[in-house]
Amino acid sequence: MKTIVHKSDTRGFSNHGWLQANHSFSFANWYNEDRVHFGALRVLNDDVIAPKMGFGTHPHKNMEIITIPLEGELKHRDSMGNKWESVLPGEVQIMSAGTGVEHSEINGSTDSHLSLFQIWVIPNKENVDPRYDQKAFEASERRNSLQVLVSSIGDDLEGPLKIYQDALISRVDLDENHEITYQLKSNNHGVYVMLINGRVNVLDTELNTRDAIGISELTEFKVNAEETSSLLFIEIPMQF
Repeated sequence: MKTIVHKSDTRGFSNHGWLQANHSFSFANWYNEDRVHFGALRVLNDDVIAPKMGFGTHPHKNMEIITIPLEGELKHRDSMGNKWESVLPGEVQIMSAGTGVEHSEINGSTDSHLSLFQIWVIPNKENVDPRYDQKAFEASERRNSLQVLVSSIGDDLEGPLKIYQDALISRVDLDENHEITYQLKSNNHGVYVMLINGRVNVLDTELNTRDAIGISELTEFKVNAEETSSLLFIEIPMQF
């Protein structure tokens, strides 16, 4: 078993005025040689964006990009023909950049901040045709039970959005004192667990809001909620 604990206050932080960004892994001007990636997970950014502000048109190539709004309204536009699509809390957006795509992401509100997670996963297939998708997921279906949001384009799971990587991205909302068991897909997989809010115990490690733990070389583990908690699981190949 291998674990790595990332406390919330050890993340990289960038204050751009309109953007407050926390980086779990090296990104932009923040570099930590010990935190470049976790397996095929390259980026986990925890962003807060001011009203009417956002990221202007910029390119991506050969990356699987997943965006999970937590509060507010995200607006998305891209070179694939999507024109200011709204993505709301409870929804998830995926984009396979493939051979190349340009997009813009802005806060769709004039008076409220936008809070979101942006995840980049290194793909297992390069130079694919760019693709975009989004879907709403019912919060009631993740109460004390794992809800799979994203899985591999090659698997037979029905319901999740699909990306070009043998990955699973899931959420769960746990009641106080509730315990779940997480089972990994294979010995080659690891899972990065981000505590969105609350307090939990994982492998005798206490995590508080926005703390994270990376777990590998283990088939299963338990998560116990010491108070009402919400978690994000990003399971990916460690060798890719």
